[in-house]
Amino acid sequence: MTNHVDGRVIIITGAGSGFGKLVAGMTAGLGAHVIASDINEENLKSVVSEIQAKRQSAEYIVADVTNKEQMDAVASFAVEKFGRIDVMLNNAGIMPLAFWSDHKKASKAWDKAIDINIKGVVNGITAVYDQMMEQGRGQVVNISSIYGNAGMPGSGVYSATKAAVKIISDSLRIESHGKIKVTTLKPTGVPGTNLASAVVNETAISGLAGQNTQDYADSTEKFIKGELPAEQTDSDSIEYWALTPEDLAENVVYVINQPWGVNISDITVRASGDVFIH
Repeated sequence: MTNHVDGRVIIITGAGSGFGKLVAGMTAGLGAHVIASDINEENLKSVVSEIQAKRQSAEYIVADVTNKEQMDAVASFAVEKFGRIDVMLNNAGIMPLAFWSDHKKASKAWDKAIDINIKGVVNGITAVYDQMMEQGRGQVVNISSIYGNAGMPGSGVYSATKAAVKIISDSLRIESHGKIKVTTLKPTGVPGTNLASAVVNETAISGLAGQNTQDYADSTEKFIKGELPAEQTDSDSIEYWALTPEDLAENVVYVINQPWGVNISDITVRASGDVFIH
């Protein structure tokens, strides 16, 4: 495949860990100029140092996506360093699954999710909007979730934040008249990331698996113990059970690695053998 990432200036939020860290490394490896942003400076230093050690291009700036002024500063930093902004990856997010009956212990986590998952995306877009429109082209990639497809037990607030990402993405694409390519990427569950660290009630995952909840629970237990059958851990098998963080990161890179005239506006990434119903 032709390398369309080479030379592009890419801002990545939540770049200190998880998908963001992986995408930073992958895109830098393809020749991108990466601006890594996160609230954790220690993690950012490590990510950027690893990239620079390979003689690839990366800089970092600490920022909280919920703070508009700090996100504006990220965009200004990118322009100062590289003269433009080609891609904004709004990756930062948390997943505080909980039932409505958990509201007393979940309310603060829900507030944080609304701030990060919705406000953070809005701040990321507004930080780069004027620059991209002035350039005449740009791309915004927003990480949503299959949880955003519908309201379901155990995920009322989280699902709402991820549904909002889809609406925000579509409105941006339409208003910018194609000058800003917009991609909404929806992953299914991806074990091995720190996203689940914000879960308030672990049984809330049952809302996503529905009638397959027991199958999901059994497979999860086997996954944790390293006892899944070989065909369920082989990405070339139709029974592949769950995506790895690398699988998702590769698909994020895929939607960026397109010619300017091609926009993949919506993509859902799932393991072919998962048991999620949405």
